[in-house]
Amino acid sequence: MATPDPDKVMSKADKLTKLSFTRWSTDWKGATGLYEQAAIGYRLRKNNEKAKEAFEKASKGQEIISSPWDAAKHMESAAALAKELSHWNEVSDHYRRASELYIECGRSQPASDALVKGACALEDVNPDEAIKLYNDACVILEDDGKEQMTFDLYRSGTSIYIKLEKYTDAATFLLRWGVAAAACNAVNSQCKAYLSAIIVYLYVHDFRQAQKCYDDCTQVVAFLNSDQYRCASKLLSAYREGDAEEIKRAAQSNAISHLDHAIIRLARKLPTGDLEEIKVIASNEHEALDEDDLT
Repeated sequence: MATPDPDKVMSKADKLTKLSFTRWSTDWKGATGLYEQAAIGYRLRKNNEKAKEAFEKASKGQEIISSPWDAAKHMESAAALAKELSHWNEVSDHYRRASELYIECGRSQPASDALVKGACALEDVNPDEAIKLYNDACVILEDDGKEQMTFDLYRSGTSIYIKLEKYTDAATFLLRWGVAAAACNAVNSQCKAYLSAIIVYLYVHDFRQAQKCYDDCTQVVAFLNSDQYRCASKLLSAYREGDAEEIKRAAQSNAISHLDHAIIRLARKLPTGDLEEIKVIASNEHEALDEDDLT
């Protein structure tokens, strides 16, 4: 049997959604089925532009007839076709819309997954938007108590921040990862995130922030009992001494070797910046602390 002409099917569907002198009410249920049929037909003909349009209309139809799950699925199909067509703004918009529709269904995981698909598609062409998508995907899962599922998303987002040389943002994202890990009692991941953040601050020779981060993290008992704490302690001590060789030795430790590759690469380049200047800053910080203890 011959496959129906998708142009004719699409035209018939459009007519069902419009009022006229002879049609006093719309038939979105009938139109939606036709839009779905047209989308498949266009995809078989490799007419991605028309297929995308048909999936967009099918999604709208499913939404109108109160089927947000199917609407989300069709919107994801439209987003995937937008990627094939390099319509990058639509990729983000469509995956975001699909995520919203999944949220309407009360389904946080597919809602997050939709945003992650968008982020993966945009990592190279629009990394800033990709990070936003990863961030929003994490929020969705965390709001639903699924912190364990965010780890790969934090890893991907951190990697993009580092590629963009947005190191302060990377450290902040890592600390958020640590909070998420703590929420689901993933102690090892929590400690790795804390050490990673300290390394990022040291890489941009912000000793003050590295020390502050370390001090904050040592308030966490789990971190105090970890290899990551011992490694961070050795690193900061070597910086206070201005000992470049000891910094390099500490950066070769097993605790660092088990971190993510993006962080390992930064650690292996330590020390960066003017070590003598950092030593003076560290000394002043230490003296200030001693004075506080005396008062």
